[in-house]
Amino acid sequence: MKKLVFLFLILSFFLASCEKEDTPELPVVQRTVFVYMPWSTNLLPDFQNNINDMEIAIKKGILKNERVLVFLSTTSKDATLFEFQYKDGECVRNTLKTYENPAFTTAAGITSILNDVKSYAPANSYSMIIGSHGLGWIPVSSASTRSVEQRMHWDSQGTYRTRLFGGITSEFQTDITTFAKGISDAGLKMEYIMFDDCYMSCVEVAYDLKDVTHYLIGCPTEIMVHGMPYEDMCTYLFGEVDYAGICEVFLDFYQNYELMPCGTIGVTDCSELDELATIMKEINSKYTFDASLLNSVQIMDGYSPVIFFDFGDYVAKLCPDQDLLNKFNAQLNRTVPPAFKSHTEYFYTAVSYGRKVKINTYSGITISDISTHRYAAKKAETAWYKATH
Repeated sequence: MKKLVFLFLILSFFLASCEKEDTPELPVVQRTVFVYMPWSTNLLPDFQNNINDMEIAIKKGILKNERVLVFLSTTSKDATLFEFQYKDGECVRNTLKTYENPAFTTAAGITSILNDVKSYAPANSYSMIIGSHGLGWIPVSSASTRSVEQRMHWDSQGTYRTRLFGGITSEFQTDITTFAKGISDAGLKMEYIMFDDCYMSCVEVAYDLKDVTHYLIGCPTEIMVHGMPYEDMCTYLFGEVDYAGICEVFLDFYQNYELMPCGTIGVTDCSELDELATIMKEINSKYTFDASLLNSVQIMDGYSPVIFFDFGDYVAKLCPDQDLLNKFNAQLNRTVPPAFKSHTEYFYTAVSYGRKVKINTYSGITISDISTHRYAAKKAETAWYKATH
């Protein structure tokens, strides 16, 4: 009997040793960049172009101690997680996992996908690039109940296309609060989250994500369907992140973009948002916006009524106390530093069949406090509004 017990112990140890050898511990790299492209209805060809541009950049040997994983939905029910790998002067794709009906619009689903990323590519820090349509902080429930008369920026036909977070219908869209919970539940705080989407550089979005990312990169207006210029931008996105360089590359590309030379970008330092909210609350406690000034505030979209206004210009029209306004502007410049934002002379909007709008004042970030659009009806429910009123 003792011999049998001894043999059993030896066999158990042997099996455990084999199991450990079959699943070696993966090396931890400095950073994993996760490119997240959930199903977005009509953007798949554009995502594939973005991926090709990333491959061109990686062929230059820019990856040092980083890994780049891509989640790409090829249909509304099918997705693949793969990795870019640099080998012998080429960029190859290594498929890690395939998904059937991934729940990318729920917090649990997002957490599950991020847990896969952590499992396949453990790192000291993580960053995230998101490709989809976008409508800032506006809840899915609001935009999904649009009237027939309300034309969306993704409805453009016969005009230049631009890039709600997700697809063009509610079943493929994700609320920002849901997205934030998905990241938090995965135990992550990103170095940066970059939205390659329209209207995502707004203070309401940044405030919702301030606890799950250090920096937020996005466009305060629509972005052309081409998206970010990854072929040149990846040098600044991977490795040692250069936020000023990201903005410079973006501006250079869109100033020379043949189809429609329009583009805006801003980088928010989320660690500065709490202090910005404190000053904003002081301003709101003392002053109420004069509705007669509404048409004088810099607009940042083509909707009617306007949804997104330039943040700095709005506060300049709200606050007559110059000392308090100076205090606000100083903090705004710490939150979105001058080198962390750029824009062309005009922005383009596909709403109303396409038009260009002059940019006279630019903060790199928007706000919806004075919007009367029905989509903005729930603005008082945002964490930003509650913190500042």
